[in-house]
Amino acid sequence: MPPTTGHTVNTDSTTPTEPTRPPEPAEPADLAGLSGLLDLARSQGPLFGSDEPSGAQIRQRLIDTLGVWTEPAPPEAQEVAAWTRDGVTGVELEWDTGVGPPARGRLLRPAGETGPLPGAVVLHCHGGVKYIGKEKVADGPDPAPPAIRRIWDDLYGGRAVADDLARRGYTVLAHDAFGWGSRRIPVTAMPARTRAVAELQLAQAEAHARRAGREVSETERYDAHAGPHEDAMAKLLGVLGTSWGGMVAREDLIAVDLLARRADVRDGGVAVLGLSGGGARAALLTALSDQVRAAAVLCMMAAFEEILDGFVHTHTWMMMNPGIGRVADWPGIAAAAAPRPLLVGYGERDALFPVAGMRAAHEHIAARYEQAGAASAYRGVFLDAPHAFVPELQARVWEFLDQTMR
Repeated sequence: MPPTTGHTVNTDSTTPTEPTRPPEPAEPADLAGLSGLLDLARSQGPLFGSDEPSGAQIRQRLIDTLGVWTEPAPPEAQEVAAWTRDGVTGVELEWDTGVGPPARGRLLRPAGETGPLPGAVVLHCHGGVKYIGKEKVADGPDPAPPAIRRIWDDLYGGRAVADDLARRGYTVLAHDAFGWGSRRIPVTAMPARTRAVAELQLAQAEAHARRAGREVSETERYDAHAGPHEDAMAKLLGVLGTSWGGMVAREDLIAVDLLARRADVRDGGVAVLGLSGGGARAALLTALSDQVRAAAVLCMMAAFEEILDGFVHTHTWMMMNPGIGRVADWPGIAAAAAPRPLLVGYGERDALFPVAGMRAAHEHIAARYEQAGAASAYRGVFLDAPHAFVPELQARVWEFLDQTMR
């Protein structure tokens, strides 16, 4: 069945049909060789929100399950650089998270604007690239190099989306998530098994690079290590009582607080938005923080039931945290703060999520907002698009933010 009329924008035709998309993965299936696992899991207690938890229950379950550690006192940010370019005034900020090197973020505003503006945190994606973080969405003092522009072209419609939002009249913060950019883990600190796996991958990459007449870049070398290191880091964090998702959420909450407390941001909370892994971060933030006024979750939404077999292995530990299925379904997490304004963007050619799971998620969220008496506060936008924040989706998100944040 097509998504519920009134909650969905479909640009193909007036009568939505099943989208054209790559075949959904059959192998490797995550449940292969484990017949009975799902039934046994269900016998142990509520799974995927079957007990219909409230928003408050979802928040507490997230804190407990992900291990979201609290801050004794919010850190203060220091300005380390400033620039004005292409209609945007930018400031590089740095703050201490209490773990590892300081976090960095780019604060962007319209050039020449002096008064307080609506605030928005733009959350970068995972994208298999951890050498950089904030640069995926925010430009800097100098023109972006080709490698970053390729990421913009592939995933963000060729745009530095945080800068575009700033030009529209927002104070925007884009920061490095735990494990990315300024918060990345040095290769020298990674275990030997991680380095061994990475060296095998790099040997192949170097052979391909030689045939192409080039060298493997520093970014490629780092990211060859960062991929397999996710498993090792997830193990360490789990022993300590937290998780990839818990650490990322903790530092995202710090960033939201930093932005919301600024004098150049209007009172009343900030917006959060992100693509893919950034969308998972936005969903968690809106469930966890009262300082989030509106959220846009982009190309990161499907019901667990449809994701479970054949799609779990395609996603990061940051999204597939141990025990998260006992918290709620992903659409339940995204809708936990209903009636707070929420936009979810679905790409019907997104090979990382099954269409059936997207439809189920949309219906779940729409029903939750109906129950909250705020059906119009949720917008489910279905587009004939791949796994990317394409220009048409950008236009929908900017319209949504202008209507909810001003």
